[in-house]
Amino acid sequence: MRILLAEDDPHLLTSIARGLREASHEVDPAVTGREALALAEARAHDVIILDVLLPGMTGLAVCEAIRQRGNRVPILMLTALDAVEHRIAGLDAGADDYLTKPFDFGELLARLRAITRRQGDRAPSRLVVGDLVVDQERHTVRRGDRDIPLTAREFALLAYLAAHAGRVVSRAELMEHVWDDHPDRYSNIIDVYASRLRRKLDEGETVALFTTVRGVGFLLEAPA
Repeated sequence: MRILLAEDDPHLLTSIARGLREASHEVDPAVTGREALALAEARAHDVIILDVLLPGMTGLAVCEAIRQRGNRVPILMLTALDAVEHRIAGLDAGADDYLTKPFDFGELLARLRAITRRQGDRAPSRLVVGDLVVDQERHTVRRGDRDIPLTAREFALLAYLAAHAGRVVSRAELMEHVWDDHPDRYSNIIDVYASRLRRKLDEGETVALFTTVRGVGFLLEAPA
């Protein structure tokens, strides 16, 4: 799993990150709330661990901002505040679970397994972006009253963009998550597939859903 870990205590951050990497996870560390939010927006994560008392922007505020952007990534809050009202505040902000410091590292791993398992159980089979419907169980795509036939790779690309609708997805991220290749091994194959997909989705439509953001990546988004 790729994990975003936001913790302002450098010793604890190093310790948790080391343990997660030893458990075969990839870790993106952050020491401030704004850094954590920027990382959450920049790339996809399987789970996010947020300390509540991050400097500049609290973990609660980061959690709320992530949820307001439509990101349903599992979030685990860490805090030294163990009062019931603090746990309620974290859950109300959109967190999936809450772990009080100090904690056993084994429990942290168990909590991560639990919230990612629950996320998988409730992952939507249908992804909807405007009038576009991507059915992941049936492997079908429909826009309005029009069925759109796609190849397996085109469907995988569209499903990933639809799952992250409203956020620009970089070529490196697509190479890693859709092509299962090293993210800095860039090829224009992504642009070829993106061009085909754009034509199939938007050709003949009055409203475009697929946008290429020059020098950055691709965006699938329904207009406001």
